[in-house]
Amino acid sequence: MKHIFLFISFCILFLSCNDEKQKSLSSAEDTSEIQKTWWKEAVIYQIYPRSFKDTDGDGVGDLKGIIEKLDYIDSLGVNMVWLNPIYSSPNADNGYDISNYREIMDEFGTMEDFDLMLSELHKRDIKFVMDVVVNHSSDEHKWFQESRKSRDNPYRDYYHWWPAEKGKPNYRYSLFDPKGDAWKYDSITNAYYLHYFSAKQPDLKWENPKVRQEVYDIMKFWAEKGVDGFRLDAFQFVSKDTTFPPLPEGYEKDVIKYYGMGPNLHEYLKELNKEVLSKYDVFAVSEGAGSSFADAHSLVDADRNELQMAYHFKGMDVGNSLDRYELSEFKEVYTQWDSAFAKEGWLSIFLANHDVPRMVSKFGNDSPEFRAASSKMLNTFILTMRGTPYCYYGDELGMTNIAFDSISQYQDIVAKNGYQKTLNEGGDIEQYMAELKFLSRDNGRTPMQWNATEHAGFTDGTPWLPVNDNYKEVNVAVQQNDPNSILNYFRKMVKFRMDNPVLVYGDYELILPDNDQVYAYTRKLEEDKMLILLNFSSENVQIEIPEPIKDLELLTNNLDQVSAQGNNIQLQPYQALIYSYK
Repeated sequence: MKHIFLFISFCILFLSCNDEKQKSLSSAEDTSEIQKTWWKEAVIYQIYPRSFKDTDGDGVGDLKGIIEKLDYIDSLGVNMVWLNPIYSSPNADNGYDISNYREIMDEFGTMEDFDLMLSELHKRDIKFVMDVVVNHSSDEHKWFQESRKSRDNPYRDYYHWWPAEKGKPNYRYSLFDPKGDAWKYDSITNAYYLHYFSAKQPDLKWENPKVRQEVYDIMKFWAEKGVDGFRLDAFQFVSKDTTFPPLPEGYEKDVIKYYGMGPNLHEYLKELNKEVLSKYDVFAVSEGAGSSFADAHSLVDADRNELQMAYHFKGMDVGNSLDRYELSEFKEVYTQWDSAFAKEGWLSIFLANHDVPRMVSKFGNDSPEFRAASSKMLNTFILTMRGTPYCYYGDELGMTNIAFDSISQYQDIVAKNGYQKTLNEGGDIEQYMAELKFLSRDNGRTPMQWNATEHAGFTDGTPWLPVNDNYKEVNVAVQQNDPNSILNYFRKMVKFRMDNPVLVYGDYELILPDNDQVYAYTRKLEEDKMLILLNFSSENVQIEIPEPIKDLELLTNNLDQVSAQGNNIQLQPYQALIYSYK
């Protein structure tokens, strides 16, 4: 499991929580003093722009495609959209290697397209989140091109360089490099540069105040355009000990502990807040939140004057093997994090994004028999937990893993470099491919399935990544007018959350903690009380709801029927029920 563990855990910045910081598994804290704000009440729809809608036939999604589908996005009921990077980029890592932070990638369109998209989103009362990638740039960015030219170039100190006459620097692990080495030798100036990700993504030197000011100016540029929020990619990595001392052997197995939350990170965040965030009505969320609850709180608690929302990955580490996962582990993670943030700070809630497999394939059951029910059940979870929900494009349809068989089918740099690394080390390539088939990032990046025409209506050309073979059964057109579809259930659940503040701000308490098939919890806000029952199994399950929960009234059901007598309830496979109670 070594390589796929590294692939998932590191590329999505896995968090491991300190035992001494973990609190009880249930929480019923007073929420009366929680500060209410718009970004806590949002439901965010994440779009991978390359895969959403292509309008010019080049096989790559574009901004005009998003504009074309704004009425569809609006129909979902969501009130915020997050796009993965759309800046100019050579696409070594699908836009996470930026060559110009103030230009739109040619494949995606023009700045005029962006301005129109933002204006049309705002007309629909939908806010917009910009992805900001400033731990590193592209090696094709002007700053790096200048930095390479000479040791006395004005841009030299924008990146981490190590002169070769001092000997090779102490080992640093690279998450994306085929050899796992984060130092790359460059003969032009006889020096090594640092890249925590691929060699095409040199790390910016945040210790240089000029670099920090460049970043703040970039964020102000987009805030002035009307952007409502920023998602800071890999941001917990930006502060580094620039002496690069030796690290313990095998440290890469816990890379966040050594790379994250560097010595000056909080200083930089306070400066960013003062320079940018405090001057605009925006929020910021950092990908990753350290390696403990204390780390996460230090980033987002209101009195810190740093960021506003934690986006941790502990939940995404559940099930990262072919053995899948135990529900007890899933419950434990989400209950611990809710408990830790019951009084202060704010969390993101999500089960999928561009760095992980499809939600229903990993956490549910993507077989034809149970795909719809388990997709609805998982969406119920996301939309009934405390925290801001992030819903990934296509999950409102129940889109599934594509499960490639050959490495030649993959586009992701992590998959291809991981394959080469496995070969270089004489690893088990058959095992690697089996794990990749289930866990690859490309599973979550296949084109949006709009209808049953060729390429699912995504493009008139050849799609950059193949469309899933099940597109004729799983698409918007099929589900649009079906009242029982996953799509219409998702719309119903988004509205249900919006209409019930108890699901945003209410206390969370786990019940039936030892049940290995059912995840059950309550949400309470003053007199409003709700009970959520989620069957994570393919079997009928009989449960008894404990006192003092009584006088149950069914509010939502993802299936047609429910079998209940008082507090005795039989849940069908992947059934999701929401009750009010007294």
